[in-house]
Amino acid sequence: MRTAPTILHLDMDAFYASVEQAAKPSLRGKPVVVGGLGPRGVVATASYEARRFGVHSAMPTAQARRLAPNAAYLVPRFQLYRTVSNQVMELLARLSPLVEPLSLDEAFVDLEAGGRADDTASAREIGERLRTAIRAVTGLTGSVGLAGSKMLAKIASEEAKPDGLRVIEPGTERELLAPMPVRILPGVGPATADHLRRAGMTTVDDLVAAGEAELVRLLGRAHGGSLHHMAFGHDDRPVVAERDAKSVSVEDTFDVDLHDRVRVRTEVERLADRCVQRLRGAGRSGRTVVLKVRRYDFSTLTRSETLRGPTDDPAVVREAAARLLEAVDTTGGVRLLGVGVTGLADYTQEDLFAQAAGERAADGRAAAGEAATARDDRAGPADGPRPEPPGTPEDPAARHWHAGHDVHHDTYGHGWVQGSGVGRVTVRFEEPDSAPGRVRTFRIDDAALRLADPLPLVRNPADYSSWPASLPKSRSGPTSSGGESRP
Repeated sequence: MRTAPTILHLDMDAFYASVEQAAKPSLRGKPVVVGGLGPRGVVATASYEARRFGVHSAMPTAQARRLAPNAAYLVPRFQLYRTVSNQVMELLARLSPLVEPLSLDEAFVDLEAGGRADDTASAREIGERLRTAIRAVTGLTGSVGLAGSKMLAKIASEEAKPDGLRVIEPGTERELLAPMPVRILPGVGPATADHLRRAGMTTVDDLVAAGEAELVRLLGRAHGGSLHHMAFGHDDRPVVAERDAKSVSVEDTFDVDLHDRVRVRTEVERLADRCVQRLRGAGRSGRTVVLKVRRYDFSTLTRSETLRGPTDDPAVVREAAARLLEAVDTTGGVRLLGVGVTGLADYTQEDLFAQAAGERAADGRAAAGEAATARDDRAGPADGPRPEPPGTPEDPAARHWHAGHDVHHDTYGHGWVQGSGVGRVTVRFEEPDSAPGRVRTFRIDDAALRLADPLPLVRNPADYSSWPASLPKSRSGPTSSGGESRP
């Protein structure tokens, strides 16, 4: 444990929903829900206005619609979220060489390693200036927690929400944690919390009172001992700059169960291609292909195949996933499919596909010719785009207009889709820095209307190219009591 609150935790406020509100002036101050919009969709993020109705992340979208029927329900735009996240992470990286991203909207920063703070006053100043910089660059708000450990810094940022800063002074951890529920501690999920509740432990103070021996008896030596340690506020985990991804995966839940075996295989191949796109985007390759199948009765099966070496070849991943599918019974229907790659590496085995094709040709076929023909018939060139089926987005009548996505009209300019159906699409024409715009309706095959890239949330952001040169270096000085500070 540190003697100064020099570990910072940043958590952007309702990130996806806040980005959508910043991009769409007509939604500011109104309930917004981002997530899957189908019958089996799940809420990814809800704005604070929507949370007042009881909507929260991981809730089925159908339930959210019952609680907040007048909210705006939008499909996620991950391209934009990643762009904004990169802006935030760049600001953090300039504060310290030790930045540990946890997700697109959350990260730990070791201020001491960056030489920016060594006491409460300097840490608080950096926290406040960071929040100001984030607002100037992205137009969004974030909550900051400062403490002597990662666990407490995360707790502090949660208590500072929304749009606040909280400092937990080292030495006050025990008093702060005592009345909090056990779920506040890392590693305590619903099952562990229920197990502890049955044993009469609902608060952190109850864990301290029970003692380490009792927690070890209930939860095992490793988990019980760790939980007892954290109940006293002890957390020695360092901020780790490189959080190496262990896997890359994609999955889809279908509105209606899939029964057609050909359709199931087509979806698996499509997911394999998306997975490889993510893999290549991260500059990685992988050795083990994993297939996930959730059937009509909610039973979930996973199958995996380990290749001879790492690859980022879409044809190799497609074929491995297809082989795995052959061993899965899908006759009752499939509600979810997923394809992933594990065993990640920074290099590829260039001739892996040729090796795999050679093995398949062991029955006497001409390996090169047969493998190339089979590959072309099924998926097109291994390194090129797969042939698109009839009715692709190139055909205006077949385009899908997802709620929230960006469009551009030759006459009316930039806008976003409010909804579509019965051959019509409704668009609100506005930009991040404009007033709330007008709504117009078009035929879905209107040639003047097309999909567009998202616009920047802040057209002319403040210049923070010299950040954080203007910040003071760490200094010794009087400490100030923890608390919450809001502009």
